[in-house]
Amino acid sequence: MTGVEDRALLRHLHAGVAARLVIPDEPAPDWYSFRHSPTVEALFTQMTPGQRADLARRGARAVEELHPGLEGDWCALAAGLRCEAGDRVEAGLLYADAGGRALAAGALGSAVTLLSRAEGLLAGADDPQARASVLENLLPALAEAGDFARAFDLAEDLHALGGAGLSAVRLATLHTRLAKVAHTAGRWSDGNRQVDRAREVLATAPDEATEAAVDVTAAYLALDTPGSDRTQHAEKLARSAADTAERHGLPVVACQARELLATVARERDPEESAAMLQQALVTAERHRLPLQRMYAATRMGGNTWLAEGDTSGLLAAREEALRLGSVNIMHTVDGILILDAVLRGDHESARSAADDCLAVVRRLRLAPAVRYVLMARAALEAHRADRAAMETALAAFAEWDGAGSQEEPLSLGLARAFCALLEEDRDLARAELRSVQALEAGNPSTYHLGGTHGLVLLLDVLSGDAGRARHEEITATAMARMRWNRQFVLLADAVLLGREGAGPRAAAAVESALTVAQPYPLARHLGLRLIADAGHRDGWGDPVGWLRRAEHYFHERDVAAVTGACRAGLRRLGAPVHQHRSGTGQIPEKLRAQGVTVREFDVFRLLAERLSNKDIADRLFISPRTAEKHIASLITKTGSANRADLCARSAAFRG
Repeated sequence: MTGVEDRALLRHLHAGVAARLVIPDEPAPDWYSFRHSPTVEALFTQMTPGQRADLARRGARAVEELHPGLEGDWCALAAGLRCEAGDRVEAGLLYADAGGRALAAGALGSAVTLLSRAEGLLAGADDPQARASVLENLLPALAEAGDFARAFDLAEDLHALGGAGLSAVRLATLHTRLAKVAHTAGRWSDGNRQVDRAREVLATAPDEATEAAVDVTAAYLALDTPGSDRTQHAEKLARSAADTAERHGLPVVACQARELLATVARERDPEESAAMLQQALVTAERHRLPLQRMYAATRMGGNTWLAEGDTSGLLAAREEALRLGSVNIMHTVDGILILDAVLRGDHESARSAADDCLAVVRRLRLAPAVRYVLMARAALEAHRADRAAMETALAAFAEWDGAGSQEEPLSLGLARAFCALLEEDRDLARAELRSVQALEAGNPSTYHLGGTHGLVLLLDVLSGDAGRARHEEITATAMARMRWNRQFVLLADAVLLGREGAGPRAAAAVESALTVAQPYPLARHLGLRLIADAGHRDGWGDPVGWLRRAEHYFHERDVAAVTGACRAGLRRLGAPVHQHRSGTGQIPEKLRAQGVTVREFDVFRLLAERLSNKDIADRLFISPRTAEKHIASLITKTGSANRADLCARSAAFRG
């Protein structure tokens, strides 16, 4: 850069060190830096702009000569020097190269910064190919970072580039990239228009590799665009893209196609879906595609959540999205986690997370995430039996193009149907679920928790409108095996078994359902309330215990209609209805379901010490006769053989 031989340069450096202007630097031997930044500024003030430009240009040439490939940070450094030298086009091309590398490495923040600098420098250049190469990378980087407004502003430049002699392949690629941005933002119409323009361009100069990229983007748009055949159309496009990607070695297209095919396959064969995602993951890792790896991992986490209610995979994917800076995936996962919290009954956490997430995704205009969180918010209010708040959330949902969306069936099945059940209006709940079935027939959904593969079966079995054949038809589907749906399918099986005279098997099916429903307390107790009458009518199970457990749960949550229905059911069954006294919440659920009162539980705990009736009476300030009555009642309610057995049970409880 300086043209000075090593020995002379070393003398200058030593003089600088002696003058305390320069100090040895840390990275490696023979590296030096200025002691204070004002020293550099003072030196620059002594130079004319032309001298500074010349010095920067010489520096850029030296970097390019020493590091021909400009690996690592050298590319951005050379770009900065070229920019300082006034070489705008050269600087823009170098920034474009550095930004493309950052995008490929998954460094979205750096990619947007570097590519934005390149776009600004090349905007006035007479090289449409160079400008187009920047936009090819800048558009997806902006979409991942959530800057949709700027991405769509750049769409105007495509018209100018199209008339500037840009190649058909490159112009079609730009339209495809913009279509992908529109899909991420949930703007189906805009995305489909860009796909049409890309196909029009390619009609004049066909290119299989570019057509594969168009097909896979069109597949994602087709899956979200309302229509009765959208799933089949999307799958056909994705399979075509995957086949072409294999022939031409297009790893990004291959990953995208397999991810979509996995989503479609999930409803018919979870193993096929898992295999597709594993292929996408392996391809992404082999070709060092961190963004595609993140997408595959996110879908894997989503599959695991649907199958078993396990969020660990989603949380890991969110951490990866946070590290890479993918706003889209972060908030997609956040929406699922909010719905998971609603289903688990963690309402306060869900409400707080929904408020925080909505504040961001509304500002970003990230429509799919907004719709999903508003749907989850409506489900939250429904599960609290607050119809007015639910309808407010659903009205907001409709304002974000909710009609025909993937989330619409969930808004009815998880919100309106549950709200009706918590109002003890089964007819309305079934009507809402019939609406879900009609919606899914007109616009097939890849979201399968709307009730058509679980809750509607249970309600139809209870009403006598579905029998064993319908149950077998539903259970043959992969969707019925998803954990949320499986609890209702098992309860429906229990009712049918009881009706068929297989009481012990029916009771066992209820226990299996309760195990599956363990993470979902509201659904678990609502299920018990729903099947209690059938158990009593057909003489199987423990309908009194089920109603007591449900009554306590819904009383604690101030769901008046279900609480009252449970109490009325207990009276019809001839069981006493206990008043809720202070301390009821301390009674274990099993004992509470057996009808143990607060005072009986106090006696039960003391029996672990094998005290006499008089000692128990003295401890609790009651008479020995009252203590004896409580013990007799406890032996009956708990099914103990005798007092010694009851004492052993108490000791086991305290242990």
